[in-house]
Amino acid sequence: MLSLISKLHNFILVLTYRNTLYLLKIILMYLFIYILVFPILWLISILPFRIFYLFSDLIYILVYYIIGYRKQIVTDNLTLVFPNKSEKEIITIRKKFYKHMCDMFLEMIKTMSMSEAEMRKRFQIKNTAYIQELEQRKNIMFMASHYASWEWGIIVQKDIQSKAFGVYKKIQNPYFDKLVQRIRAKYNSELLTTKETIPAVLNNYKKGIKAVYGFISDQSPKLKKTTYWLDFMGINVPVFTGAEMLSKKCDLAVCYVKVTKIKRGYYEAEFVPLTEEPKQFKDYEITDMFIKEVEKQLHEAPEYYLWTHKRWKHRGKNPNKIQS
Repeated sequence: MLSLISKLHNFILVLTYRNTLYLLKIILMYLFIYILVFPILWLISILPFRIFYLFSDLIYILVYYIIGYRKQIVTDNLTLVFPNKSEKEIITIRKKFYKHMCDMFLEMIKTMSMSEAEMRKRFQIKNTAYIQELEQRKNIMFMASHYASWEWGIIVQKDIQSKAFGVYKKIQNPYFDKLVQRIRAKYNSELLTTKETIPAVLNNYKKGIKAVYGFISDQSPKLKKTTYWLDFMGINVPVFTGAEMLSKKCDLAVCYVKVTKIKRGYYEAEFVPLTEEPKQFKDYEITDMFIKEVEKQLHEAPEYYLWTHKRWKHRGKNPNKIQS
């Protein structure tokens, strides 16, 4: 019996040792990749804007014409939601989208070295006074979409007194995850992972902490976690409802963050009031209002939406709806 226990103990030690070595290798690999890539990102971030956007043009050629990154997904999405547009119109939107996408992701890198003055110049907020007045009375839920620009919106933290919290998806590489946190929390906001969000918001509410929250709520949830379906661009799909649920539980005023691209490298944001009294609405009505605001922008200028996501992948899977 003692011999068996000893063998089992040795086996556990060996297994633990092997697992530790494996984890160490993974960590070192992540660190190596970060050390290799970070200087490149920094050099891109300090490029003068004229050269910066010329570089983006080169990336566009590489991504669109050579790699063809998710081109079929983009084409399928556009064809699905714009059935009345011709093939020529779809291709035109697709090309404009890829040019914008390359700009947008490089602009996130640019944030690393971008000054506050430059960001204010390039990302202007129309109704800051409204938010400043509203935060004196209520905590606020900002509902945003993957449209135009959602990276430079961090500048709003400089104009409000409340603590700002943004929800993000944790990156597997811990070094790049910390980099993203530094970039997006540049002006003293705080990032919450999806797992941390609900406990953090409820805890802030219980403690009476003045706060605003940023949720990007237009993407597709997992089917097993779906509680609500609606027609988004005419297609019945599941939607996230967490922002509405937390707004009702914590009595948060709700605003849609409407970002418009003025010209290359310049954006304008407007906080569109959805409600200051979320508890007065029936379940999912606020989510409906949010999606309608997103749809308006997609119809106005579809090229600025993030079409590479498989947003409509669960269409036809609603168990409560007979599909034609």
